[in-house]
Amino acid sequence: MSRTRTTSLALAAAAAAGAMSLAPVAATATPLPLAGSTTVTPAGHAFKATLSGKATLKAGSVTVTCTVSVSTGSVPAAPGNTNPAGPVSSPISPPTYSSCTSSMPGVTPTVTTSGAWKVSMQNGSPVTATMTVPTGGLVLKTTGLAVCTVTAAPSGPASVPGTWTNGAPPSLTFTNASVPVTVTGGFGCPTSATASIFNAVYKVTDTTNPAQQITVGP
Repeated sequence: MSRTRTTSLALAAAAAAGAMSLAPVAATATPLPLAGSTTVTPAGHAFKATLSGKATLKAGSVTVTCTVSVSTGSVPAAPGNTNPAGPVSSPISPPTYSSCTSSMPGVTPTVTTSGAWKVSMQNGSPVTATMTVPTGGLVLKTTGLAVCTVTAAPSGPASVPGTWTNGAPPSLTFTNASVPVTVTGGFGCPTSATASIFNAVYKVTDTTNPAQQITVGP
């Protein structure tokens, strides 16, 4: 056998051995860890989330501040209030926003909401909360010196990250949460903005039995 052919066979064998040695590495790749278990109690109880302080929505250089906001919902009935490997979700009413002012002088904002909203809780340290805004589920309009329309979640449902704190009452907090938006309008409208920054703290009460607290745990 020629020296060239012998060398070629040796290289082919080495390549095959290398491929075989790499195969087990790919086959034994570590899977991503599963989310921990979550239980929300009391099962089936209705709740009310009431704004504590103020809620702000900032798009570009314009900030809208609302001092009244309310949403209602209910904890899923058992066994739906427990998820052994992930969050527990509850439908909520579209949050209402009123008593709103704008950082722009001479401008009056109005916020309307609609569609199927929900909130999901994932036990952990901290407990994480995700509010889902349906497509076009929040529309902010201004009148006066600047006539603008801000539409949240314009291209599809948007997830707004927050945290949940157990307590008496428990609280749901959104800190500098980014919400995709589109802005239309004329002079003074932040039409280049593609996101609104949302800040709010809600206190949550059990309306089925006010003596109890809505609690998120493992």
